Amino acid sequence: MALTPEEIERYKRHLVLRDVGGQGQQRIKAARVLVIGAGGLGSPVLMYLAAAGVGTLGIIDDDRVSLDNLQRQIVHDTDHIGTSKVESARQTIGKLNPHVRVQIHDERIDAANALDIVSRYDIVADGSDNFATRYLVSDACYLAKRPLVFAAVGPFDGYLTTLKPHATGPDGKPYPSYRCIFPEAPPPGTVANCAEVGVLGAAVGVIGTLQATEVLKEIVGIGDSLAGRLLIYDALATRFSEIKVAWDPANPLSGSAPTVRDLSIHGAARGDAVCVA
Repeated sequence: MALTPEEIERYKRHLVLRDVGGQGQQRIKAARVLVIGAGGLGSPVLMYLAAAGVGTLGIIDDDRVSLDNLQRQIVHDTDHIGTSKVESARQTIGKLNPHVRVQIHDERIDAANALDIVSRYDIVADGSDNFATRYLVSDACYLAKRPLVFAAVGPFDGYLTTLKPHATGPDGKPYPSYRCIFPEAPPPGTVANCAEVGVLGAAVGVIGTLQATEVLKEIVGIGDSLAGRLLIYDALATRFSEIKVAWDPANPLSGSAPTVRDLSIHGAARGDAVCVA
């Protein structure tokens, strides 16, 4: 996909970057990325992917902008309070980079629409705020054979990985799925939401920026994928750590004897919110 003279000027820091260059920027322009949630994580993901020139950004969220969002949800501003988050994000992206096409889904992702929506995009970034949605999105991405860059945050910490369970790693085994890492969701009420415990806005931005970086790496095909690795960030200690994760042959989605073959096991994808939105 050819770049216009204006795009060449806009992206020249990418074009002179050895591992990206013209071909990499053309891949970015041709890419279609779906972002689940236009909140604390989705905001930096959307801003950096738009700035990088991702050709089509899909945004799905059914919430509206509120004043208490603005401490961390940087894609929105005070003038957009009361506006749907997808529309607010679309307007901000349009001002940042008019070359990006934005497709908004002003709805909650659920078992009825997930597979159809996910299948329209090349890669998915999940910044959702509850466990039920995370399992749903992970299952949908596996069934649609779409890579998923997943992130979540706590008050002063964050977690990030890339999920490609439809593909195999260097050892010949499938990459792990979300269900390999988190076999079961915690019982309802055991994980406090950010309204109760708070969250450091800048720490959310760190994880969202890393999430955008991993999406771009997958699009261009550079560097070491986070597939098979869970990155953990401790903001208070200013420390990153990593846990190796492996395919679990007993997991019900991509294991040796799968029982999850469609999305019928999911309800409306509602669950306890965690400290992320």
